[in-house]
Amino acid sequence: MVRFGPASGPVVVLALPLFEEANRTRTFAVGLLRKLADLGIGGVLPDLPGQNDSPVATEHAMLAGWRTAFAACAATTGRPVHSVAIRGGSLVDHDATVVSRWQFAPAKGEALIRELFRTAHAAGEPVEIDLDAWSDEGGPVTIAGNRLSRPLLRDLNAADCVREGNMRVVRLDTDPAVADYKVEGAPLWRRSEPGDDPTLAASLADDIADWIDRCAS
Repeated sequence: MVRFGPASGPVVVLALPLFEEANRTRTFAVGLLRKLADLGIGGVLPDLPGQNDSPVATEHAMLAGWRTAFAACAATTGRPVHSVAIRGGSLVDHDATVVSRWQFAPAKGEALIRELFRTAHAAGEPVEIDLDAWSDEGGPVTIAGNRLSRPLLRDLNAADCVREGNMRVVRLDTDPAVADYKVEGAPLWRRSEPGDDPTLAASLADDIADWIDRCAS
């Protein structure tokens, strides 16, 4: 994990988007946590199993493992924890004990799987898998260079975000879905290359800091 900010007080544990979207947004996420550090809020960016520098191969990653790892990371801080999730990251914080959850452009697992399959089809490598056949024990499938297990794809397809407790949902102003707050910006996760938006990161950091203050009052 990478840690930011003060060693006391509230801390944010951030869940990146999944797969290639994580690569496109990691720089942005680091910038967001640095902005929070400037506001006196600690931050943690973990590499979940099968992500980034994790020694676990991506094809062995499982949704249950991600949730267990995220929860374990949150528990190690010994501080009031607030979950911050971007896109598919909102599918992995379910088991964590947190004061609140703040989600940016959260997406249902079913929607993410549809996008993955469209990506594979566009690349001329359509995925052949019955997402309802839980007994299918075939090998991993390759999508955009990632080898993904069939159980992971099925679990993600059935997964949804936490929708209870202290929750705040933020979306881009171009997103028609319901949100507590909408902000101007571009969807970095859709770019072909990694990108950054310091202005958006600063705006989101201010909103997260205000949300944490409200949850503490």
